Amino acid sequence: MSAIMIRIDCRYEGSLNSQPTALLQGTLDLLILKSLVAGEKHGLGISRRIEQISGGTFIVKPGSLFPALHRMEEEGWISAFWGDSENNRRAKYYRLTKAGQKQLEVEKNRWGRISWGIAQVLEAS
Repeated sequence: MSAIMIRIDCRYEGSLNSQPTALLQGTLDLLILKSLVAGEKHGLGISRRIEQISGGTFIVKPGSLFPALHRMEEEGWISAFWGDSENNRRAKYYRLTKAGQKQLEVEKNRWGRISWGIAQVLEAS
């Protein structure tokens, strides 16, 4: 499993500055898929939802979000359609597909294994 740099800001309690962080490949997929469980959203809505459900910890930048959405659409995990945003502007909306729901479970299980392994390392003497 390799780490990749994606343009996502992480804010840590007590820090006034947000800074880019390296995340394991697939983490952004998990965040996007999870954000779409509640229903279809346009790109900015996905970014806002991730920020909301992470308590402001993760802020996904467009330079990372839109290539990921395109790739996930090609994988068949999400589908897209054009609609009007709350500001009456044309926006591309995304929704989770059945394949995306299955992939979300795969990603959640994968993250569970990763976080368990990290916890084991941190607890080791």
